[in-house]
Amino acid sequence: MKILLALDDSKFSEAAAKSLVSQLRSDDTEVKVLHVIEPVVALEPPQMSPGYYPELEEQLPQARELVDRMAKIVSSAGFKVSASVTTGDARSMILKEAAEWHADLIVVGSHGRKGLERFFLGSVSEAVARYADCSVQIVRFPK
Repeated sequence: MKILLALDDSKFSEAAAKSLVSQLRSDDTEVKVLHVIEPVVALEPPQMSPGYYPELEEQLPQARELVDRMAKIVSSAGFKVSASVTTGDARSMILKEAAEWHADLIVVGSHGRKGLERFFLGSVSEAVARYADCSVQIVRFPK
């Protein structure tokens, strides 16, 4: 089984990692830990190469530390783990990575936003659940 664990830098992602470890068996299970660094601009200028975001370079060390920390949690439970950091729109990149890697399951945390905050910020977990070609587990942080 191939599981894509999609993270942001929040307590919700840690809950997703711990949920994965506690609910699934590590036998023949491969987990890819993915973090997507999102650019602030909504549109890329036409003169820029797609996916080129030099302003995000300073976020890479923190992102790498995050995926390494979560990969260690999953690895310590006996899962075969790989880790990846990429840039772009989180929804699109999670779906793209899951499709290209042929994931059987995507595990993602949910912030549980409502109202205007959800309208303006959107819901990555909802978009992933709606458009993924595989099963999706959305983990909510216990209140």
